[in-house]
Amino acid sequence: MSTLFESQAPHPLADRLRPQRLAQIVGQEHLIGPDGPIGRMVARRQLSSMILWGPPGCGKTTIARLLAHGTDLVFEPLSAVFSGVADLRKVFDAARKRREMGQGTLLFVDEIHRFNRAQQDAFLPVVEDGTVILVGATTENPSFELIGALLSRAQVFVLRRLDDDDLETLLQRAEEHLGNPLPLTSESRTALRAMADGDGRFLLNLVEELARLPAGDPLGPVEFARVVQRRAPLYDKAQEGHYNLISALHKSLRGSDTDAALYWLARMLAGGEDPIYILRRLTRAAVEDIGLADPQAVVQALAAWDTYDRLGSPEGELAIAQSVIYLATAPKSNAAYQAFGEARCMARDTGSLMPPMHILNAPTRLMRDLGYGKGYIYDHATEEGFSGQNFFPDGIAPRHFLRPGERGFERENKKRVDYWEKLRERAAESSK
Repeated sequence: MSTLFESQAPHPLADRLRPQRLAQIVGQEHLIGPDGPIGRMVARRQLSSMILWGPPGCGKTTIARLLAHGTDLVFEPLSAVFSGVADLRKVFDAARKRREMGQGTLLFVDEIHRFNRAQQDAFLPVVEDGTVILVGATTENPSFELIGALLSRAQVFVLRRLDDDDLETLLQRAEEHLGNPLPLTSESRTALRAMADGDGRFLLNLVEELARLPAGDPLGPVEFARVVQRRAPLYDKAQEGHYNLISALHKSLRGSDTDAALYWLARMLAGGEDPIYILRRLTRAAVEDIGLADPQAVVQALAAWDTYDRLGSPEGELAIAQSVIYLATAPKSNAAYQAFGEARCMARDTGSLMPPMHILNAPTRLMRDLGYGKGYIYDHATEEGFSGQNFFPDGIAPRHFLRPGERGFERENKKRVDYWEKLRERAAESSK
């Protein structure tokens, strides 16, 4: 009867598309392929305890289930979030009885890093004598979250985040299962994969949401964004004058019109505007529109803020006016603002890519064995104090976000950036 009810109950698309064989799992061929360590274990039908370390939605739970199925072990799932030592004892007792009958047990512990040291100690004897084959799943670094005694009894396997091709494979499987293509243009399809950020489960949840839409033309990027995420709330129109005046002040500063900026400041103060709000906006203007063309601009804005805090009105308002004058007459540059904006776009588009291994610290033996820190060049040990190594993720071409100009102090920044670029080019030529 329970089977009948289960067949009638709704199942998420991600559950319906869960792989039935290890070969169907995407993105983890380095582990489950014929030459991978887990693949070799399955081929021999001899598993050892292991920790699966990887980001959400990369297949940790599915791998554990299929390992139990492929080796005829009883699958016992536990979540460290909802379980304690008493739950572990029950599982261990049942595993011992099965072992006496010649049946093995695969104990899968999700979020194993959430168990404390005492709870982790409880695994040691049953893993040691083979009562259970432990498969722990974690999104956290095992070196820091799991006790050394447990790590010495289990192999750590690092799962990769799903790349763009892997996510496209999942999309195609979903469309085949649903019986029709997703209502997306190619640009929206790319945005969907980027939004998933390597998480296959999240991707399929989004697909399920899109599949419920009524039939119509394919969604472009704008329509897609409206469907899958909420829009930010609009400002109260009753406060339009408030935002109009602060906009006028900010743009007058950007346009280096000192007199207009002072006028709009006076208008806002006369209208009862909170001076702290104005000071906050002046500080924003200092970093957005002046930036490194005059690094003292933000110092002056913060000094005015501090002075107003000490003096209050009306005496402290002169400090605000002085800050407005300094910002309006300072050289202008939005190079830092643009550089950070481009970096944020790239960070959003590339998701959770790991830094290259050579610039990662390796405080534990496990991390050193995995290649953390290998090949790093200490910049201070070079003749120029500059190694020229790549610090972007592997597979991503380095980008030049910062493009300093000739205004104010940025002239010095440009000299330095150009000098380092010449050193990089020289190092690249010498390595050929």
